[in-house]
Amino acid sequence: MSIYELTLFIHIILFCYWLGGDVGVFYSSKFVVDSSLPTDSRLLAAKIMLGCDLIPRICMSLMLTVGGLLSHYMGIEHPTWLLIAIVLLGPIWLSLVLILHFKHHASFVPLLTKIDFYFRCAVIAAIIGSCIYAFQTNRMEGSHWILIKLIGFGFLVFCGLMIRINLKDFINTYSKLLNNIQTVEDDNKMVKSLNLVRPWVITIWIVLSLEAVVGIVKPF
Repeated sequence: MSIYELTLFIHIILFCYWLGGDVGVFYSSKFVVDSSLPTDSRLLAAKIMLGCDLIPRICMSLMLTVGGLLSHYMGIEHPTWLLIAIVLLGPIWLSLVLILHFKHHASFVPLLTKIDFYFRCAVIAAIIGSCIYAFQTNRMEGSHWILIKLIGFGFLVFCGLMIRINLKDFINTYSKLLNNIQTVEDDNKMVKSLNLVRPWVITIWIVLSLEAVVGIVKPF
């Protein structure tokens, strides 16, 4: 197996676990907000949901690095500084994801959460800027489909931020659920929050599928 084939394999695995894991998270979330279930059952569903949620987050954090290396092995030349940035992006982003997941009770987490939010905003801005530059300089001649995939990924990151913003009531009420002090109003807030998130989740599924189609067909 060549390095290109290995990188392509990892790219496909990341796609599969991102989409599959995301579906699992969304499905299990329905049981968390089901007020007809005992609290223990809802907490177990929440534990499953949070555990499954780590997989898509890991896949997203590594996807840009793997995709960038894949384009490199396909013959798209990157300046040395850009190649180094692409290689470092994955481990840095992954570290943020893992720390926020496993150290969520630590005192520094609120600050790190803000850093992570603006970090993702910076990733979106960098993707848009690099795509505009690549298009204007015709750097991706014969491989403009890569630009489509990049823009699509940037939009996926944006969808993730929208989910985070609309999930605040769900998260705040979950803390009450842990202490078994939630009210009917709290349960309604959780359901409403989940309903606000649903369109963004479905959009992620659609865009991920379209990204796969573009990668296979390579239309431009």
